[in-house]
Amino acid sequence: MLVDVEICRALKVTKETMIDLRSVKLSLTSAAGPVNILKGIDLEIQQGESVGLVGPSGSGKSSLLSIIAGLETPTSGDIVINGRSLINLNEDELAILRGFHIGIIFQSFHLIPTMTAIENVAVPLELKGHDDARGSARSELERVGLSHRIEHYPGQLSGGEQQRVAIARAVVSDVPILLADEPTGNLDAKNGAHIIDLMFSFQKERNTTLLLVTHDTKIAERCDRIITLKDGLIDGISDNNLS
Repeated sequence: MLVDVEICRALKVTKETMIDLRSVKLSLTSAAGPVNILKGIDLEIQQGESVGLVGPSGSGKSSLLSIIAGLETPTSGDIVINGRSLINLNEDELAILRGFHIGIIFQSFHLIPTMTAIENVAVPLELKGHDDARGSARSELERVGLSHRIEHYPGQLSGGEQQRVAIARAVVSDVPILLADEPTGNLDAKNGAHIIDLMFSFQKERNTTLLLVTHDTKIAERCDRIITLKDGLIDGISDNNLS
């Protein structure tokens, strides 16, 4: 299956189901033998829905997020993003699909240290040939309150500021899916609360599908649904919109 830039540009968000996991399993090798990380995950997440992914350490939350992002290949099963299967796509095709469909916010920011804030945010747009990548990057940095820090390097920014740059980079392409892996894990309570407010604000304004890995039940409760993982399986699903 070939995924190119023109196909991704033409692919519209027309399906209600944005993320569809079908019997997804993941096993990794170790000195002691194979380790079963995910043991058969079936899950559908709809357009515009916010989902909190919770569970004890080692339950497979981050691995599941990596599989949805196309950063990890499942041992078996299928991952369908906005109607397109990720199975059998090569690394270049996965990178293109991510660029047009998925924004990722990591716990450790993952900014490019040799680039300024505005250069970091502009990168995904430049990779897609955007006509005014720097202008759009500036606008997103203004949205997250960093208009005065756009020419600063990551090492010159606080943890909260770096995560705001990471959010701006994740949403600048106006992608339909936002994945966040413990985005407040390295922040104090005040900065963490601000980051969460920003993420949910962007999600609601743009009708983005948000999948958020967190250990914080209060954050998870802000989502439409909470999915609990335990020992590589879905252990429970709760709907926060039920009266």
